[in-house]
Amino acid sequence: MITEIEDYFSVGCGRCERFATADCSTRKWADGLLALRRICVAAGLVETVKWAHPCYMHRNRNIAIIGALRTDFRLSFFNAALMKDSKGVLERQGPNTKDPDMIRFTDNAQVAAMEDVIRSYLKEAMGYADSGVKPPKDAIEIELPLEMAEALNADPVLAEAFHSLTPGRQRSYVINLSTAKKPETRMSRIVAFRDRILAGKGALER
Repeated sequence: MITEIEDYFSVGCGRCERFATADCSTRKWADGLLALRRICVAAGLVETVKWAHPCYMHRNRNIAIIGALRTDFRLSFFNAALMKDSKGVLERQGPNTKDPDMIRFTDNAQVAAMEDVIRSYLKEAMGYADSGVKPPKDAIEIELPLEMAEALNADPVLAEAFHSLTPGRQRSYVINLSTAKKPETRMSRIVAFRDRILAGKGALER
């Protein structure tokens, strides 16, 4: 995966086999991605690379991150539970996303058309960083599949690593395991997941 910001805008993120090819999603949305970059930098955000994507920070706090898929590109906000979404433009990234957290674009020209809205949302998010406000933590009880609970009971190292994960990462494993119909399939997945859990990663993180 890339570690230099310029690489993202020239050859992609490096997370799939389409990296540095004409088929990379960043090529299709190049103009829109560069427009988002310009807006974020002009807002005074610090540009860095996290998770192989352009991430924009303020007061040492993640504010927003840029991403590109085959069907769209997006600007996603951290601490989305705080966002008021006064213009009603934020969408959830998936069915397991708690709060609407992204502005999704399906045409490069949409960024310019929405520039004022994007700027106002970035300013709002930066204001929360300035004041140190964070969304309240939800006390969510995650119900583990039987096989996962047994594996954690039998492996203290794995248990400690799993319970150190964020609730979202824990849920990613529960969701993945719940799609397996057979107990033996769930067990084999748990074995395959062990190194990833010990590394502090979610089920879909590389």
